[in-house]
Order: sequence, then structure tokens, then C-alpha cells
Amino acid sequence: MSVRRLLVTSALPYANGPIHIGHLVEYIQTDIWVRFQRLRGHRCIYVCADDTHGTAIMIRARQEGRTETDLIAEMQQQHERDFAGFDVLFDNYGSTDSEENRRVCHEIWRALRDQDLIVEREVSQLYDPQAGTFLADRFVRGTCPRCDRPDQPGDSCQCGATYTPADLIDPVSVLSGARPEVRKATHLFVQLGKLHDFLVDWTQSGRHLQSEVANYLKGHFLHEPLKDWDISRPAPYFGFEIPDSPGNYWYVWFDAPIGYIASSQQWCDIHGENLDDWWRSEQTEIHHFIGKDITYFHTLFWPGMLKVAEFQLPTKVHIHGFLTVGGEKMSKSKGTFVKASTYLKHLDPAYLRYYYASKLGSRLDDIDLNLEEFASKVNSDLVGKVVNLASRSAKFVETSGLASTYPDDGGLFARAATVGDEIAEAYEGCDFGRAMRLIMELADRANQFVESAAPWKLRNDPAMADRLQEVCTITLNLFRQLAVYLAPVLPRLAEQTGRLLNNPIQHWNDSQTPILGSRVARFEHMMTRLDRRDIEKMIEESREVEASEAAPTAAWDDSGQPLLDEPLAEQCTIEDFSKVDLRIARIVAAEEVPEAKKLLKLTLSLGGDQRRTVFAGIKAAYSPEDLVGRLVVAVANLAPRQMRFGLSEGMVTAAGPGGSDVFLLSPDQGAQPGQRVH
Repeated sequence: MSVRRLLVTSALPYANGPIHIGHLVEYIQTDIWVRFQRLRGHRCIYVCADDTHGTAIMIRARQEGRTETDLIAEMQQQHERDFAGFDVLFDNYGSTDSEENRRVCHEIWRALRDQDLIVEREVSQLYDPQAGTFLADRFVRGTCPRCDRPDQPGDSCQCGATYTPADLIDPVSVLSGARPEVRKATHLFVQLGKLHDFLVDWTQSGRHLQSEVANYLKGHFLHEPLKDWDISRPAPYFGFEIPDSPGNYWYVWFDAPIGYIASSQQWCDIHGENLDDWWRSEQTEIHHFIGKDITYFHTLFWPGMLKVAEFQLPTKVHIHGFLTVGGEKMSKSKGTFVKASTYLKHLDPAYLRYYYASKLGSRLDDIDLNLEEFASKVNSDLVGKVVNLASRSAKFVETSGLASTYPDDGGLFARAATVGDEIAEAYEGCDFGRAMRLIMELADRANQFVESAAPWKLRNDPAMADRLQEVCTITLNLFRQLAVYLAPVLPRLAEQTGRLLNNPIQHWNDSQTPILGSRVARFEHMMTRLDRRDIEKMIEESREVEASEAAPTAAWDDSGQPLLDEPLAEQCTIEDFSKVDLRIARIVAAEEVPEAKKLLKLTLSLGGDQRRTVFAGIKAAYSPEDLVGRLVVAVANLAPRQMRFGLSEGMVTAAGPGGSDVFLLSPDQGAQPGQRVH
């Protein structure tokens, strides 16, 4: 087998927030694949970096009263610490705010200019007058211009539509809640359409993308001329200023993927390597691992940039799905939005590495972290099947060591060695779930042998000492074989196995030959059972953190002042009350009424296609973006009232004296729009 030269990357995590268990799907997947390639004897480097530029970083640094450089340095330290805690090891972890990245950006920019792919155009862009900045796509939300779905981001909708923030209906700035203004600015564009034929050939070749990704690109983008790519942002902006366009900065999605090359350059400088051997050589395979949400950038823009600048194109872009927890999107309120650092306080990282591996396939399917299954799978597979082999045999041969010749095991080791090729094929194709199933089938057979041989019984009969050594030699070799196959997923277990048997695991071929005559060290616990209570503590801490971030806990204030300010009304009959039809409603859109000092315009959904427009005097208490998606109690049968600003078709219920002291009434979780309040 010839030695391959592989350069591997994961998507760059944004430096504006912590690493969480959703992020870790990708980085654990990549780390497993890299470790497998190295175990096979290939030369493989794994580079990554923090994605550090953009408006979000600038705004956060401003709010916290420090420089962007200080902020991103702190976040990089946190990110590297969390990755290391999960045994995700990079050969180099850089930053897009580096001189290496600036130099490569300049190089690629010159190539784009030289091939006449850059055009300048005045565009209308949304500007936040309160934050004092133009708004990037991610900082605008509004109603989709194609399907009218509310609360969608500024670049694309769940329905698949793509657009500019200015195309949104009723856009709102997520930075301040202000209604953005439309201002004109000069932007620079890459004429991606000139690369259309190349991109069709590259994406549809069948070699670089999963088939469903290639079909998606063909059906959504490549069936028509490609739009020009807006590649610049005007000041103020945290990033690299474009050298031949003062006052304009490269958009974060221009310099972020270039960070792969810059991080590689840093590694090359440290190790005395030539960058061209890794990024301009057909002898090198380049593999990107990304989530499906950034497919567009990595399969159209990025290959186009590399092609123009004469860099090596990706051999494969491996794209994975999202993480759900218990079948639902991760939730801060439910405690399932778990930070990496919180997980590490309570649980062994090996648990998550194995669980993710058991779920990851070669397609784009989302994976679900079912917490009950998580606990049972870890305890059954890792503790009950794999580690169990060592714990039930190693202590019986601490004195004698392993036998000098391999005993007859009925072909168990030889059959498992043959399965190694199938397991390797699954790893290579990123079908980790299949690899784990094959490995656990081998573990089942090994455990059947131990149950039948019962070394714990043999130890009591001195006449069976030789047989005891034979049984333990077989068992420990079967265990070591599993540890080799699991080494990409469980590197700590591989290290522990090497120490136990005084024979480090260094190559995939270690699974093909038994070790004999080796001294056996004193057995130490390799992995403990996962306690469900530790999962509950992790969830509770995640929930508590969210609660503390949302609002400080306050003491009860049940003074009688509100009743003094507004005494109880006269009694009414049940018949009077029943005339008022109170319904649960969802706010699907909210916007300011510029001419009104107190009013917000709300669009309420009562379920199905039932909508009500309501003007509510809550402007001083609520920002529009905070209301979208919220359930409220509405008066659904109130006679419509024509106001200067439009027709109000109902009322939302609230408490408080008015002004900023207004508190909308909301039902408990589980209530649904259209349900009547009794």
C-alpha cells in the first residue's frame, strides 16, 4: 500500500462564541478520520483556525470595552482548550486575523483581478442607525420575499430561497432592534458566472462531493447563470482592508476559507516544509469536513478561488448533517444546548466520541443524541463488551504473562483480522456507524468465548494454570485487536491497552498478528459505567447557565401597591366573561409603527391560516425581534377598530401600569395557537 499525503481541514469555528456539542460532531468526525489515516501509515496533517473577522466581533468588542484582538485571543484559547479536552488534536490551529492569512488573501485577490473577475457596483445596503454600522446578512431578520415565512436571516430562508438583506420584508437589525435604513455603498463583486463551466465539471464529476450534494447544486444553482458574489463590506468592519479599494474590507467568507492555507503555511514554517508541496501538488489530497449549512461557500466560491489562483482543488468535501438532542433542535431552556466545557465537567469525552461515531454515516443525514440510548450504548458496548474483556482476564496473568505460542481459538483472531479490511473501508468512506457495528460484532464473539472458557473458574484449579494462561492470552489478544480497530475513535483506550500489554498500538497492522510472551501490567480501570445522574447534572447545569444569562433571580414582590393603583373592577357574571373569546396566539411578525410613540404592529397566528393584525401599546417595553415566535393570550373576537395606522383586529393581554412596565401574558409550554383560554 503506497503512502498517501493528506491535508485535512474542518470548518473554522467563529470566534464569537464557545464550542458546544453540536460543533463537536464535525471536529470529532474529522479527528477520527485523521487518526485512522495515520494508523494506516499515511502522512496526514490536520489544520484549522478561528474565524475572527466580521461585524459580530466588532460589535461585541465594542460592547465589552476592549479591542477585537484581545477578544479573539481569549476565544482562541478557550476553543483550543475545549478541542483538546475531547482529544481533537490539530497539527496547527491558527487565526484568520494573521499576517499569513493577509498575504494569501492578497495573492488570491491579485489572481482574481488579473483574470478580470472583479467588478465594482454601487449597491443599496441596510444600515443600523443605532449601532452605526452596515449590517451583514446574519444581523438582519425579516419575512422571506418568496414564501412570507417570518423571522428569516438576511441571506436565505428555510424554503431554500436566497436573497440579499434588502430583499427581506419588514427587516429588523438583530444588533439593536432598530429598523434598518437603506444606504448606498460601493461593493466589489466576483463574477462567479465566468467560472460556471468549470464549476459544473468539478461538482458533477462524481469524485469530489456526495451525490446528493452534487444534485442539490445542479438543481438550485448551476441550472442557471451564477450570480456575482458580493465580496466586500464598507467600513466600519473588523477585517482586512482591500489594498486597491481603500475603505472596503474583504467579506468574512472571502478570508475564512483562505485561513486553511494560512494555517498550513504556519505549520510549514515551523516544520521547514514547502507550502506548494501541500497546496499546489497533485501528490497531495485535500479533504475538507464541513456542515451542510455552508455547502454553498465550500463547493462553489472556494473551488473557484482556488482554480483562479492555481492552488490544488479539494479532493473531497465531506459534508455532514446537524445534531439534534432527543429529536429536537438543541435548546438552552431545556438544557440540551451543552457547551463543550460543561460536558467535560461531568462526562468522559470518550463517551461522546464513540456515540457520534456509531451514528455518523457517509451521507448528510442529521444525527440525534438520544440521552437514554447514549447511556445504554456506552455502558453496553464500551464497558460491557470491550473493556470487559480486559477486566475479566488481565489480572489472572499478571504473574505469568502471555503464552509464548498462540493457542487454538477456533479461528476467532484470524476471522477478526480478515474483517479488518471491511472496517478500514468503512472508516475511509466516513461510514463510521458501519465500522462500529462490525467492531461490536467481533466484541460479541470474543465475549462468547470468555463466557464459555470462564477463566475465573480456572484460576481455582492449580492443574489448569496452563489452560488459564491460554484462555487469557486469547482474550487479551482479541481485546487488543478491538482496541486497534477502535483507536481512531478511542485514542485513550489504545494508549491504556499499550501500557497494559507492554506493546504500544502504532499501526493498523497491529490488529493482524497476536502478541506473545508479553508481560501484563497490573490492570487499572479503563472506563467506568456512565451514570445517568451525571447526564442529568450536565443538563441541569446547562439549563441553570441559560437561566442565569436570561435574567437574575429576584425575590418575590407581592406588595399591595398594584391593587391600590388600580382597584378591582365590579363583579361580572360568567355569562359576561364567556362573551370574551380569549385564544392562544403566536406572534409571527412584529414591527415598529414609525408615526406612533407607543405602538408596535403585531401579526398574530391563531393556527392554520387565521391571522390577526393588532396594534399594541408595548413599544417602550419590547423590541420587535424579541417578540417573534412568542405565544401570547389574545382577545380574538374584539370588534375591529380602524386606527390612523391601520385596522386593529384584536388585542393582546398584558399586565402593568404602562410605558416600559408592561408584561405580556404567556401560556405555559405545550399550549398551541387557537386553543381557548377558559
